[in-house]
Amino acid sequence: MLALIAGTGDLPPALVARLPERPLVCAMRGFEPSLTPDITFRMEHLGSFLADLQARGVTQICMAGAVRRPQIDPSQIDAATMPLVPKVQAALTQGDDGALRIIITILEEHGFKVMAAHDVARDLLPRSGVLTKTGPASDHTVDAFTGEACVAQMGHADTGQACIVRFAEVMLREDANGTDAMLARATGKGGILFKAPKPNQDWRADLPLIGPATAKAAASLDGIVIESGGVMVLDLPAVRRILDAQGMFLWVRPRGGA
Repeated sequence: MLALIAGTGDLPPALVARLPERPLVCAMRGFEPSLTPDITFRMEHLGSFLADLQARGVTQICMAGAVRRPQIDPSQIDAATMPLVPKVQAALTQGDDGALRIIITILEEHGFKVMAAHDVARDLLPRSGVLTKTGPASDHTVDAFTGEACVAQMGHADTGQACIVRFAEVMLREDANGTDAMLARATGKGGILFKAPKPNQDWRADLPLIGPATAKAAASLDGIVIESGGVMVLDLPAVRRILDAQGMFLWVRPRGGA
């Protein structure tokens, strides 16, 4: 049985729509998805929550959607969660990737298999190549190498997965507010949005994602470059229609590829 720990955004409902049977939808209090959750839990009750999943016959867990770090109320920590407190505290002091690695370890130690969103719905990872009517120019190839180096540097610091590059210069870097918020701050015309997973990140959680909202928000750019096999695309047909209408390209580029 699969449990979906769902955060905010469009990914959780997209996953549920693709599955032949509805999973057990779970949500952390304060970060409820657009789906109606079957279980809502607090981080202070994590141990009890995991025991409940075991009792219900859950064997697999997929984490999808945005969740920010919760504020922990020590007075609310229950007995089943007390043994997990050192690991939870360690997770809260890490960057996003480090925190997710610790949470995945906790889930695995409780006997659950952690599934990636793109394992649950394989069509979320598009094929390599240029998927739009318009393609990149030679200067965009240089921009892509610049973007790849920037995201690698950001990833080692565990700070983000996307940047905007124009004429081989990084104009903006993604922060905790996400890609669409970065695009909203963009000024000027041209260049690319480059997006890729962090180096050595665990791809079972927090794999980068773009969708129709990203395509619309990137309208001032020439195109979008994403790493092949490492960035999910939500509603690819709609993304392609939007980019084609805006005269932009979508390039699904292998890491290190020209």
